[in-house]
Amino acid sequence: MTDDATRELLLSRIRDVADHPEPGVVFKDITPLLADPKAFTALTEAFAELCARHGATKVVGLEARGFILAAPVAVRAGLGFIPVRKAGKLPGATLSQAYDLEYGSAELEVHAEDLDATDRVLVIDDVLATGGTAEAALQLVRRAGAEVAGVAVLMELGFLGGRPRLEPELRGAPLDALITL
Repeated sequence: MTDDATRELLLSRIRDVADHPEPGVVFKDITPLLADPKAFTALTEAFAELCARHGATKVVGLEARGFILAAPVAVRAGLGFIPVRKAGKLPGATLSQAYDLEYGSAELEVHAEDLDATDRVLVIDDVLATGGTAEAALQLVRRAGAEVAGVAVLMELGFLGGRPRLEPELRGAPLDALITL
């Protein structure tokens, strides 16, 4: 797993933005981390190691910040990258899943043909908050016929209860958070 020095490097590059996107929400801004090549490389390497450890054959990135993190991980790990997008953004046949999040509701989609029974998928996102987005993504991965290798997030906001919500949907697959707040 991630060592303390890497964890501290990553945490030092995450900025809190109060009242975004609405009052009372503290947004975790990862743009300073992305702008720092040492921190971004450390994050990519940590996630690529999880791909190998969990036997992933594909990486799913969740819109939007999960795309930024998962795409270089897929390249580094030598795996395919599958975007899970907001409803209406993908052309062609899709599977969709509605879900609730900490400040509203949304719907995710994946191309129906991008995953199949031969795939073991690591789902990557930036933050695990209440777990709604990750839960919907896991449901989509399974509905597409693939196996869930695990979920990996940069940060877990433990006080929002996402991990307990995900446990039934994980079905024993690991949930790895590089930083837990």
